[in-house]
Amino acid sequence: MTRVVTGMVVAIMAATIALLGVSGANAAVPEASDGLKHCQVNDGRQPETATPQEEGLDPAALQSAVGFASDPTRFTLQIFRNNCLVAGGPNNQRAGGVAWNLWSGTKSVVAMVAGIAVDQGKLHVDDPIDKYLPPGLGDAGHRAITVRSLLNETSGMEVAVASEGITGLANLDPNIVAQALGMPIVHPQGQVWQYSQRAVDLLAYVIQQAVGEDIQAFAQQHLFSPLGIEPTDYHWARDRSGNTYGHAHLVMPPDDYAKLGLLLVNDGDWHGIRVISPDYLKQAVAPVDANTCYGFLFTVNGPGCDSLFPGLPSDTFQMSGMMRQDNFIVPSLGLLVSWTGVTIPGGSVSFPHDVFRALTRAFLQPPLPDPGPYVPHPDVSILDPMLTNPDATLSALGLGPMAYPGCGLFQCLGKPLYAPFGDWPPGCFILGCVGNDPRTPGIR
Repeated sequence: MTRVVTGMVVAIMAATIALLGVSGANAAVPEASDGLKHCQVNDGRQPETATPQEEGLDPAALQSAVGFASDPTRFTLQIFRNNCLVAGGPNNQRAGGVAWNLWSGTKSVVAMVAGIAVDQGKLHVDDPIDKYLPPGLGDAGHRAITVRSLLNETSGMEVAVASEGITGLANLDPNIVAQALGMPIVHPQGQVWQYSQRAVDLLAYVIQQAVGEDIQAFAQQHLFSPLGIEPTDYHWARDRSGNTYGHAHLVMPPDDYAKLGLLLVNDGDWHGIRVISPDYLKQAVAPVDANTCYGFLFTVNGPGCDSLFPGLPSDTFQMSGMMRQDNFIVPSLGLLVSWTGVTIPGGSVSFPHDVFRALTRAFLQPPLPDPGPYVPHPDVSILDPMLTNPDATLSALGLGPMAYPGCGLFQCLGKPLYAPFGDWPPGCFILGCVGNDPRTPGIR
């Protein structure tokens, strides 16, 4: 917990490649000077593959790591090196196309969308959000919060991680933007890191205001479409006022989630299409002074954070979702480890450490250090005020000191509300989407 080009451009590029006599997305990639095979990412559904030997990995040790990682809690497991799929779990073919809640992995997607808006000059990280909010929404203190403080979770707003998110599980939230602006400011911004759900909901709205269109439409055009992720693949939930959740509830197939991870491994480039700039990503994965294990809604391997990324280089960072919906990204190794599933209460807390300890043993080029056995970390009690505060839940009902004036279960800011789950397609529930209805998201 302590420890984001339109189809016309794609078509033009494909036509150019064809004119040059090269076979499009699966064109051969010249062997790099490191002697390893380097694959080309593509917009389709079948990534290029390589053998462990072609990627400088010991096959037996890699298989041992995969066997360990493929426990019953993992629906999918994919390991890429140099854009080549080198290993996977036994359920990938069955579950890779099933839309699944990324939970807080959604936060990192919001950071990626923010980066595109920054690159386009529509959003500036050091602007106060006052520049983007409509007049009259929120008080002066909240409007003085900067985009950067929302991105790095130092807004200063009070947090109650579980209580902020629980109403979203039942899709009861009347207006997550107003709810965020009702959270008291308890710290000077930029000084204290606190993992806030509502701050990221507010950020998603700020991005939307900055770009001048619905954030989902913007993300589809500028992030998802270039990667071949279709609108019918996923569902991104909204509150009862139509605001897109930023903290969770992007319900996306694991195969698409892995594509987002590969984009980051490639520093924002997708087979020659610049989706996110290296300058923004450099900022996004830099440690925050208030928490050296966090950047712009990514967990990062800053000073003192090596226990989060055992045996992995300092440039490692992570898109991290509840119940272990994770992309582990290591640009210096060309490595992506992507997995999804459900972590059950009582599940092994050492699981990620043990998997990566096994994976480091597979690396021959370069060899990686053995991180040693797992060292337990102190648990955080569910009763910790950082996790639970009933006032954060009551605010969704229009009750208590955190309620935004004029916002309750039946109307908010003078507008009627959608029914709970009113925008969820058939077959979708809070965990994912299943079924054969043509409106049910997923890769088919």
